[in-house]
Amino acid sequence: MSVHIGAEKGDIAETILLPGDPLRAKWIAETFFENPKCFNEIRGMYGYTGTYQGKRVSTMGTGMGVPSISIYANELISEYGVKNLIRVGSAGSYQKHVEIRDVVLAMAASSTSGVNELRFGGADYAPTADFGLFQKAVEAAKAKNIPIKAGNVLSSDEFYADEFESYKKWSKFGVLCVEMEAAGLYTVAAKHNANALAILTISDSLVTGERTTSKERETTFKAMIKIALELA
Repeated sequence: MSVHIGAEKGDIAETILLPGDPLRAKWIAETFFENPKCFNEIRGMYGYTGTYQGKRVSTMGTGMGVPSISIYANELISEYGVKNLIRVGSAGSYQKHVEIRDVVLAMAASSTSGVNELRFGGADYAPTADFGLFQKAVEAAKAKNIPIKAGNVLSSDEFYADEFESYKKWSKFGVLCVEMEAAGLYTVAAKHNANALAILTISDSLVTGERTTSKERETTFKAMIKIALELA
């Protein structure tokens, strides 16, 4: 049992799906897993292990932001031997061609977080996805006829930005969308020699103003889950 996860050794599979919302983890387990078993309820951050098409797989919420996912990723890797960490989350589009409900694979994660600036003494570190997981995700999406987009995303420390139009700077440099965790996950995975990939569904658009409801984000983003489960 670690500081923030109440599981015993062996309770968590080598591959884990990590939504920010713990209720989405519960929904993933109840919707896709065979014989799901809850391994964590500490801080309301539900975690479950079950099987999917005969493969053992886990899911757990991570909360919001780089610090929160970094804590859980550290413990999952160092205390429980998790090898493949797949973020399945929502994101806000920065591009007109990236539309509501589109699935985005984060090849790299720019960030406004100061964590890596502190870690690397002011130097820039480029958090990137694991190529093996990325390649498998592309193949799984093709096999399931799920259209995907891939590229750079922004992991932001701010949900409510003081300057709404500030997203246009990132958009101009090709950033596809904004979320809050991928850069932290990629950095921790790299540090511990684990594999990480963020698979995102567009829940709202800063370009058009369209948005989905919180309930829709919790229970209807099935395409990215289907891709992620093939990586187990």
